[in-house]
Amino acid sequence: MRALVCKQYGSPDDLVVEDLPDPVPGPGQLIVDVAAAGINFPDVLLIGGKYQIKNPLPFVPGREAAGVVAGVGDGVDTFKPGDRVIALPETGAFAEKCLVDATLVTPMPDTMDYAQAAGFTITYGTSYHALKQSAGLEPGETVLVLGAAGGVGITAVEIAKAMGARVIAAASSEDKLEFARSAGADETINYTETSLRSAVRDRVGKGVNVIYDPVGGKLAEEALRALAWHGRYLVVGFASGEIPRFPANLALLKEASIIGVWWGTWAQKNPERQAQNMHELAELVEAGKLEPRVTGSYTLDDFSRAFRAITERRVLGKVVFRMN
Repeated sequence: MRALVCKQYGSPDDLVVEDLPDPVPGPGQLIVDVAAAGINFPDVLLIGGKYQIKNPLPFVPGREAAGVVAGVGDGVDTFKPGDRVIALPETGAFAEKCLVDATLVTPMPDTMDYAQAAGFTITYGTSYHALKQSAGLEPGETVLVLGAAGGVGITAVEIAKAMGARVIAAASSEDKLEFARSAGADETINYTETSLRSAVRDRVGKGVNVIYDPVGGKLAEEALRALAWHGRYLVVGFASGEIPRFPANLALLKEASIIGVWWGTWAQKNPERQAQNMHELAELVEAGKLEPRVTGSYTLDDFSRAFRAITERRVLGKVVFRMN
């Protein structure tokens, strides 16, 4: 099989495409013929050796795939060859075949194509957990989404709107803001042209109830100052490359909460609640309230361009690798 291999920690440009032996399923495992694989910002961190978890070298990156079951190991009776599935392997999705524990596989909704399914679980799972379990979002509250046109940002816009919130989308260009409006954003802010805090104050004098931040960097403190009393600030990621440092008095003055969101670990610790979340998300897709937006697909050979779209923050929605 062809696969994208990380042989040394560094830039995604250092990856190589190689022919590797086909994987063989062990007990409790299955093999998926990958049709599409989702590309996420944490993949860049894993390749650089900068993620919370460090993979031993060499390894095939990728933690999100959609395809068809090609083989099952002993003890697997939940899936059979030919089933269309979404898989969340620990690594290995950026290949024509991936090995994955059966517990990390779910049936693929009939309403999705492979590209949509490959980009669904991590981004929507993250945003739904963040807004539902972490923030306890209530209908009628106001949510400010930073990086609102990116892979997780756009899902936060959609999900917050589906949960009955007023959504303010913040991004760095008019194209990105228009994309956020197409996903249901009520209002938008271009934070390269105006003060984020002032723009929020103009729209919501008392401040926003929830901030969803996958960006970090210099905007973080400004956004935190835009919180309302008892507001919740969700720390989702650091796509800007800079981890912010918050003055603690800002949380004290508003009795605000700064909440870390690490969906992957939460899902492992709470498999039943995670399964319920995915069930509810699938229902929202079926009802037409969520529409996974894939705006770019690349072959494995075009991996450098695919990752540049991520690292240069040019992504609108989701990008995926597609296999032959």
